[in-house]
Amino acid sequence: MIHARHALLPTGWGRDVRIVVADHHIAQVLQDVPAQPDDTRVDTLLPALGNLHSHSFQRAMAGMTEHRRAGRDSFWTWRTLMYRFVDLLTPEQVEAIAALTFAEMQEAGYASVGEFHYLHHQTGGRPYDNRAELSLRIMAAAQDTGIGLTHLPVLYSYGGAGQAPLSEGQMRFGNDVDAFADLVDAARAGLAALPADAAMGIAPHSLRATCPDDLHRAIADHSGSQIHIHIAEQPKEVADIRDWLGARPVDWLLHHAEVDARWCLIHATHMTPDETRALAATGAVAGLCPITEANLGDGPFNGPTYLEAGGAFGVGSDSNVNISLTEELRTLEYSQRLRDMARNIMVPGDGPVGQSLYTRAARGGAQALGRAAGQIAQGRLADLVAVDSTDPALCTLTTDQLLDGLVFAAKDGVVTDLWSAGRHRVRGGAHVAKAAIVARYKRVMGDVLASL
Repeated sequence: MIHARHALLPTGWGRDVRIVVADHHIAQVLQDVPAQPDDTRVDTLLPALGNLHSHSFQRAMAGMTEHRRAGRDSFWTWRTLMYRFVDLLTPEQVEAIAALTFAEMQEAGYASVGEFHYLHHQTGGRPYDNRAELSLRIMAAAQDTGIGLTHLPVLYSYGGAGQAPLSEGQMRFGNDVDAFADLVDAARAGLAALPADAAMGIAPHSLRATCPDDLHRAIADHSGSQIHIHIAEQPKEVADIRDWLGARPVDWLLHHAEVDARWCLIHATHMTPDETRALAATGAVAGLCPITEANLGDGPFNGPTYLEAGGAFGVGSDSNVNISLTEELRTLEYSQRLRDMARNIMVPGDGPVGQSLYTRAARGGAQALGRAAGQIAQGRLADLVAVDSTDPALCTLTTDQLLDGLVFAAKDGVVTDLWSAGRHRVRGGAHVAKAAIVARYKRVMGDVLASL
């Protein structure tokens, strides 16, 4: 039982709200009722967001790539450094990094994660005895932390547009379609060890890392699955796909695949207005990662046109250079303001921007991860986060201003409690297993640090 002084319900703000949780779900929502002695009492309860896009291993690289070298740094130079780093990682290290990453996500207010997992093989590209070894390590980290996991094994077959061979740095990622199907089957078997809310989808990495025939076959082989794909992140990517396939990546995909509400198009940064409106019309989710997109110099998403067309979006922490839900949402809005030299942009029509960002990202993230979450309502998964509205960043605000304050003024430290499908994993602002997770992370990363 959870009792909240205030709670954001689908109908608006409720007072003295008591939530009954059973079998991972919200069984009952009662308003204007007193707390009972055994209730977990919180100040303000919100639907927790899903983090729809993560490469957890990159968390251990944070701060290592911010040194300028001769020439112009870009996404592509960053990628070269990432390849060198990932070549060092063992399965034990992958698991320890993922556990730290997931715990930090929960402390920031994310109840679930979509792990876009493309690290599959041993150094040099030889498969492990169990092809899904590293997927199972991700699942073990999810089990340790209690986060809700949508696991997204990645099909990564080519080194670039036009079916270029994999480079040396990409060998740990590579699978043809048959090997990918075997990997997915092995990973799905491992999913049985996780709670019932865990799920799996697939992730063709990008148009440049696959080809049309392989993409169509992978989609057909895994019908009904959530499908995530990187798309139009960089101008070079757009130019390379246009030169190879005769169309820009978003335009090509929308004309050659049945993109619908199961899809999540990650970044979709460089779209024309027509592409932006066409993507919105499909019902797919735009997976936005504003901190990473800013860190890598990707450019801003076309937010106003997309919202005007009714598009759905969610947010993800991608490279995990800074895991912060509040910073992710405010960076999204600020990227629009910097581009347009205007204020209060990411809301259709009039209204509170922070609330629009938060509630839309909650719904879009749940859709992208295939989770029945995103709202505090009977029958939904109990993905819930409590914040302290008495914190100095929020204490002067009315409830109607609270989400604006959370997005633009607060730090993630206002999070006091978090439930992932009813699992109470953050209490008093800290993950219940954080000390052990941090200790293991520091221990296993010693060999990596010695090799850099």
